[in-house]
Amino acid sequence: MDGSLLDLTLFLIATFAGALTSGVTGFAFGLVVSALWLHILTPLQTATLVIAYGLIVAGYAVIRLRHALKWGRLWPFVLGAAFGVPAGVAVLGWADPAHVRSATGAFLIVYSLYALLRPTLKPVEHGGAAADAGVGFLNGVLGGMTGLAGILVTIWCTVRGWPKDEQRAVFQPVAVSIFIMSAAWLGAKGALSGDIMKLFLIGLPALALGTWLGFKLYGRLDDATFRKAVLVLLLISGAALII
Repeated sequence: MDGSLLDLTLFLIATFAGALTSGVTGFAFGLVVSALWLHILTPLQTATLVIAYGLIVAGYAVIRLRHALKWGRLWPFVLGAAFGVPAGVAVLGWADPAHVRSATGAFLIVYSLYALLRPTLKPVEHGGAAADAGVGFLNGVLGGMTGLAGILVTIWCTVRGWPKDEQRAVFQPVAVSIFIMSAAWLGAKGALSGDIMKLFLIGLPALALGTWLGFKLYGRLDDATFRKAVLVLLLISGAALII
């Protein structure tokens, strides 16, 4: 970013919009902010700030939804993600990130359109912890490759048919764990610079305001409306990954 007023304004608008979206649905902060940030920031600055801010937003959500946390339900996803993240990072050594993002975008579009248009089906209850851990692993792989920390777990929670608070009490802690792993990796690589820290501090008020307002709107959604909001955002996210 060259320090101009326009660039600073765009940075703050994107930060607010990303926090607002994440506050309402619990995910997609990185997708929203990257649409503008990548025009004014370097990819490294964007990735580092997405992780730093994402950790704050997701961490705040976990605190707000602590009443719905169930460790017995959560641990398979976290365990799977712990193995999936390094696998995803390793895949980056030979896979084309652009192809991965395009394939992920196509999957999100097909799934969200199907889920929006089909009649409501009976929630999937079989598979237990093993299935949850498998989804957590795949989510970790995708997070390690693309930075999308909770997409697959979010989809799986909707398939399970859990209430909205219970859904967010699963995919938000999983996102926190992936952000922490990624932050540790970036820190070890020396990605934290003075410029990034300055931008981080400048954007904190916009992040706080967007997160607060997003949770206010979230509190007004019933389970059916929340499900539709998530699916619409998944559809938009898929299109953004392909474009």
